Amino acid sequence: MRTALFPGSFDPPTNGHLDLVRQSARLADRLIMAVGTHPGKAPLFTAQERLAMLAETCGPLARENGCELACVTFADLVVAAALREGATLLIRGLRSATDFDYEMEMAGMNAAMAPGVQTIFLPASPHVRPITATLVRQIASMGGDVSKFVPPTVVARLAEKFSGRGHAP
Repeated sequence: MRTALFPGSFDPPTNGHLDLVRQSARLADRLIMAVGTHPGKAPLFTAQERLAMLAETCGPLARENGCELACVTFADLVVAAALREGATLLIRGLRSATDFDYEMEMAGMNAAMAPGVQTIFLPASPHVRPITATLVRQIASMGGDVSKFVPPTVVARLAEKFSGRGHAP
């Protein structure tokens, strides 16, 4: 069984993440969405909220491709999470040359620490390349329409988060 770990903050899950899940589900028998939790970061959504959104939005995509989906959190190194979960593939999305340069360095360090875990770079599809969770949060916080960038259930959760601030996405 090929197990792949797809790490990220997923705050919130975007259509770009879903694009990579579609691609990843064709490569692995089991895909683990790993939500990074770090004390120094203050995410908009709790880890539990992000896990729920990932299961809700990514589960059907994985199943369509005959892939099992699991959602976990981690607060240590990505390679430590991969080893703990039995993953031999590490999924990393690329949107630009800048992403590539950074990810190449990370892949080299990860390979040195965990030689049995292979990093797989997946290019984002052109229509989702500009989407980042940071921009989605900023647009939603200012009352902008994010429905082109995130699944409908995430739009609703963003509206709920920002409803008390005088804006609704």
